[in-house]
Amino acid sequence: MSSSSSSASSSSSSEDGNGNGHGARRGGGDFEGPSLTRRRGNNEIWPGPFVEDLVVKVAIDASRSIGRLAAAGAIANVFQVCSTWQAVSRSDPLWHRLTSVIWGRTHRMHTTWHEEYVYRHQTSQNFRLGRSVHVTLHFDPTGVDIPDGLTCRCLTLSDTHLACGFADGTVRLFDLATRLHVATFHPQQGDRFGRFSRAVSGIIITDPRIIFATLDGDIYVTIIEGQHQARRAHIGNIVDDGSLVDFTGCGRWWVGLYAGVPGRAIHIWNGNTEELVYVNTTLTDRESLRGWHMLTELTEAIGRVRVTSQESAVACTSNKYMVLDLRNPAFPLHDRESARGFIVNSLDTNNEAFIIVDNRGRAIVRRADTLEELCRFNTRLGNLMGCMNLGYALLCAAGVIRVWGIEHGQYLYSFGENIGAVNAMAGDDRHVAAASSNSTIHLWDFGAQ
Repeated sequence: MSSSSSSASSSSSSEDGNGNGHGARRGGGDFEGPSLTRRRGNNEIWPGPFVEDLVVKVAIDASRSIGRLAAAGAIANVFQVCSTWQAVSRSDPLWHRLTSVIWGRTHRMHTTWHEEYVYRHQTSQNFRLGRSVHVTLHFDPTGVDIPDGLTCRCLTLSDTHLACGFADGTVRLFDLATRLHVATFHPQQGDRFGRFSRAVSGIIITDPRIIFATLDGDIYVTIIEGQHQARRAHIGNIVDDGSLVDFTGCGRWWVGLYAGVPGRAIHIWNGNTEELVYVNTTLTDRESLRGWHMLTELTEAIGRVRVTSQESAVACTSNKYMVLDLRNPAFPLHDRESARGFIVNSLDTNNEAFIIVDNRGRAIVRRADTLEELCRFNTRLGNLMGCMNLGYALLCAAGVIRVWGIEHGQYLYSFGENIGAVNAMAGDDRHVAAASSNSTIHLWDFGAQ
């Protein structure tokens, strides 16, 4: 492997030997893939595309059998076969493929795809070892016109920004590079159906747009560098739909979870046309009364909805979860109840899977499309808030965030900071953000230095 590639493989070898002590390794050494160290007399005439396909296959096999961090070492073994195969390591299209299949990245933040792969590998290793920088984010709290208006109800991360939605309807935007508060967006004034009817239910960031929704069902669209008065793209109908208790989505789809009116729990919009394309499901029918109470008082979470990169949505209440194909939502992929019940605030998704914790503290990670169980572990925690990324689950209880690896379900460590009661939490493959009940916004950065 070239010298720049060796940095990923050497760090991976150390991590796989020490950090992945979970019995998944096969044999006595690092993952070696197929028997490639036996040199072949005619290997120099093997075409580059064949070698690239082989590299990708070896990386996928290592990732699935051991973990994503093992892929770099397996790739390095392939490149060591001969100089011709090592030359393939300089193919940026190959690193594009590898970054996509191993780290789920389809656009890069660095100059080359090889640099992107190494960065994602090192950042994931930082997550495993607990290496991060913790800061608190500051903003001007003036101008709040209702009691508890500074309660942060939701957080959303992108590659470049953190958006925080508050109970008074404002969305405050922070730049992750400078960690400064750069903008505040406001909903339009209108009739209020209760003290918290304008509270932010959820936020989507699809650069350069920010889309956010309020409890009364209004949906707003604004531009990150644009005017602070957001444009209302959808006018809520709280009488017919109930309260919009959670809101999420991606570039193509917006998804709202409602409670208050039977049979209208899930709303789906086409994010490109802003057209409502689906309304149905009885997921929150049992929570109808609590949905109305959210308009006037701060209550516990009624339900949650999250999306995957596979155009599916996972939604839950305290007794049931369901998985929808956003392209064909009329026929749910999965619909399951639990006698134990679920901790609503534990639900989260990554590109392909979701985590949910039952009321006895048992966490299960499943693939969203098939419900295949990827791992399970006992948190031994009660009331908690959670989030996840490609490799790790982060669960906060009693002010302490604990981390599990989701490839094999092993407990790793807890954060050193006790941040008190938490109202909202979000994480991606580099950052973790949490909002404390005292309106403090915490940010941890695991980015490779």
